[in-house]
Amino acid sequence: MVQIPDSDILMAIRQGNERVYEGVFRKHYQALCNYACGILKDMDDAEEVVQSIFLKFWEQRTDIEISVSLKSYLYRAVHNTCLNRIKHLKIQETYRQYVGDYLEETYDSATEILDKVELENRIAEALEKLPEQCRLIFKMSRFEELKYQEIADKLGLSIKTIENQIGKALKIMRMELADYLPVIFFIMLFNH
Repeated sequence: MVQIPDSDILMAIRQGNERVYEGVFRKHYQALCNYACGILKDMDDAEEVVQSIFLKFWEQRTDIEISVSLKSYLYRAVHNTCLNRIKHLKIQETYRQYVGDYLEETYDSATEILDKVELENRIAEALEKLPEQCRLIFKMSRFEELKYQEIADKLGLSIKTIENQIGKALKIMRMELADYLPVIFFIMLFNH
């Protein structure tokens, strides 16, 4: 079988000879797909790359300058296209991951804010359910951070009364917030 020189093949393709072009396609297509699949690890992607290269080769046939063999040119085109595709997929994956992480963080912080606001509202509601003196003593202890002795002195009550009122307040608060917070967390939050 006579080997036609690459220069003659290219000349025929440049002149629009579809039969010669189809011969090049048939001769190299499967080997190029296998090569691309080795890089991309996916035969569908590999075939897509090789088809796009042959399509581009035909569309730009009048302008293509090949300084190496036609076979080398095709392999190099497949190689570069595969590497660009991998790079593009990595960029897409990084972007997807970034967007996913950002949305997750945004969602988490929004959820935390809503939880915090809801918790603050529930605590305020629970405080309103305390008897007046009990509420006053509890607020002085927890929010003004006064010691029992300081509260007793300010209100003219005994330390024992302050302790009893705080105990009563904690019991009511635990009951009011039992469905919202685990008791342990609540105790850690209000017992110090």
